[in-house]
Amino acid sequence: MEAKKHAAVIRLRAASINDLELVNYWETKQHVIDCDPDGEWNWELELNRDPEWREQWIAELNGKPIGFLQIIDPYLEETHYWPPVQKNKRAIDIWIGEENNMNKGYGTKIMELAIERCFQNPEVDGILIDPLRSNTKAHRFYERLGFEFVEERKFDETACFVYELKRKSSIRR
Repeated sequence: MEAKKHAAVIRLRAASINDLELVNYWETKQHVIDCDPDGEWNWELELNRDPEWREQWIAELNGKPIGFLQIIDPYLEETHYWPPVQKNKRAIDIWIGEENNMNKGYGTKIMELAIERCFQNPEVDGILIDPLRSNTKAHRFYERLGFEFVEERKFDETACFVYELKRKSSIRR
């Protein structure tokens, strides 16, 4: 999957254990911490797993890694992070690894690819995201993509806003 912005090509490739050093490094970046202060991803284990309910991707700009994307089926996800949740949903986690790649439209392109991927499954009727309540930049970002505010919810004692993009309002190609 790829998207173009001028001469820039954004592509997603499957994340693997070979990305361990990279994602561990990105997790030390303040802007990533600010988006997921309680995040304990346990990368060494998770990059070696391939459960049916999850996809993990590295976003590349002209072949250079710039971000991480995770798509899960929150109904099947084994930790039940998202209860209660209906069937036929997907949930997305995304971040840009380096600050100098932010605010250039790359996140939008990555999300467009993620949305397209989620809705390739005709049964999927909505995509969920859970930015921190305090992350107003993320709220505006997701709203520009068509996500609608659903509710405020605590996840592991962290206050988040839940947004959903329903199939009917999704980006059409």
